Amino acid sequence: MTLSSRWTAAAVAAALVTTTPVAAQIRPGAVTLSPLVGGYTFDGDQDLESRAVYGLGIGYDLTRRWGVELMGNYIDGRSDAGRGDAQISSLRADALYHFRPERRLVPYLAAGVGGIHFDPDYHSGSTDPLVDLGAGIKYFLSPRVALRGDLRNLDSFGDSATNWSAAGGLTLLFGGEHKPMPPADRDGDGVLDDRDQCPETPPGTAVDADGCPPPARPAPAAAVAPPPVDSDGDGVYDNADRCPNTPAGAPVDAAGCPKDTDGDGVADYRDQCAETPHQAKVDARGCWVLQGVRFATNKADLTAASASILDAVVQVLKANPTLRLEVQGHTDSTGSARLNQRLGEQRAQAVAGYFTAHGIDAGRLTTKGYGPAQPATTNDTADGRAQNRRVELKPLR
Repeated sequence: MTLSSRWTAAAVAAALVTTTPVAAQIRPGAVTLSPLVGGYTFDGDQDLESRAVYGLGIGYDLTRRWGVELMGNYIDGRSDAGRGDAQISSLRADALYHFRPERRLVPYLAAGVGGIHFDPDYHSGSTDPLVDLGAGIKYFLSPRVALRGDLRNLDSFGDSATNWSAAGGLTLLFGGEHKPMPPADRDGDGVLDDRDQCPETPPGTAVDADGCPPPARPAPAAAVAPPPVDSDGDGVYDNADRCPNTPAGAPVDAAGCPKDTDGDGVADYRDQCAETPHQAKVDARGCWVLQGVRFATNKADLTAASASILDAVVQVLKANPTLRLEVQGHTDSTGSARLNQRLGEQRAQAVAGYFTAHGIDAGRLTTKGYGPAQPATTNDTADGRAQNRRVELKPLR
C-alpha cells in the first residue's frame, strides 16, 4: 500500500469514530469543491505501477440525498516494466446518493461515466471511455467543511481494464438551503422536549406550561354533593355522557355521543355528504365514493373489475326508487386542467350509462365533471392523487 493510500485509510477510520446527529449537513442547492489525494492501482495488463492520484471535484447537491459531481484526476504514471513514464488524466461525471444526510457522518454511493487519457513517452497516447462505481463517506467538521473518503472501481473499455482508486481529502460546501431539524415533542402534549418536565405524559392528558398534569383536586366534603359537570359542554352531564370528549358544537344524542343522522358511520359534525342512503359505502368524509371502480388509463372505459361495485349501487338505487343522484367525475391535478375536466365528465357519463343499462331511469341521474377542482385530499403524494381520481355519487333531494 502506498503512503497516500495509508493516509486515505486513516482518514476513513477517523471518520467512523462518531455518528452524533446534528442539523442537516447535505443541503439542496449547495455547490461543493473536493480536493482529493490517494492511490491508483492499474490492471496488470496495462504495464503501469500503482501510483498516487490527485483529484479535484466540483459538485452540486440537487436534494438532500442526490447530488452530481464533475471529477478530474491526474496520475504521474510509470511503466511497470521500466520502459518510461506516462502522464495519465481522467475526467468523469458522477451521480451521488447520500444516506442519512442529516447526520455528521454521511455515507454515499456513486456511479458515473467519463474518459481516461494515456500519454506515455514510450509509445503513442490513447483516450478510452470508462465507467465507475464506488462508495464513500463525508464526515462533517462543520456545516461547510467535511473530511471525505472515496473508493472507486473504474472499468476502461478501450483495453478492457479494471482499475481501483482510493482517495481522501476535503469537501467544502458553498451556499445551499440550511434547514434545522424541527424541535421534538415525544409525548405530543404541546410542550417541546427541551422544556418538558414530564416527557412521558399519557396521550390526551391536560398539562401545564412545564408539560406536567396539574395537581389533583381534593375530594369535596362528603356532606356536600358536587354540582353536575358537563366537561365537553355538549348539554349531557358527565355522569350520563358516554362520549365525554365530544368536539365543541357537535350535535349529540341523549347519551352525549355525536349524531350520525344518515347512519353511514361518519358523525354529522364530520360528514361532508349528509343524507347518504342506507347501504352506501362512504369514505372518511362520509361521501359515497365508488372505491375500486377503475378505468382504462386516460380513458373513460370501465374495466370488468368495476362491475360488482356498480351492481351494488344499482341495488341501492332500486331499493330507494325516489332517490336521485348527481354522478360526479373527479381527477387529480396531474396534467392539463382542460383534459382532466373532459375526462372527469366522460367517466361520470360512463358510470351513469352503466346504471341506465341496468334498469335505472335516466331521469334520476345527472352527470358532472369536476376535474381537479374538488380534491378529497392532497395532490402532493401518490396516495393522495390516487384518492382524488374517483367517481362520487351525490344524493339529490
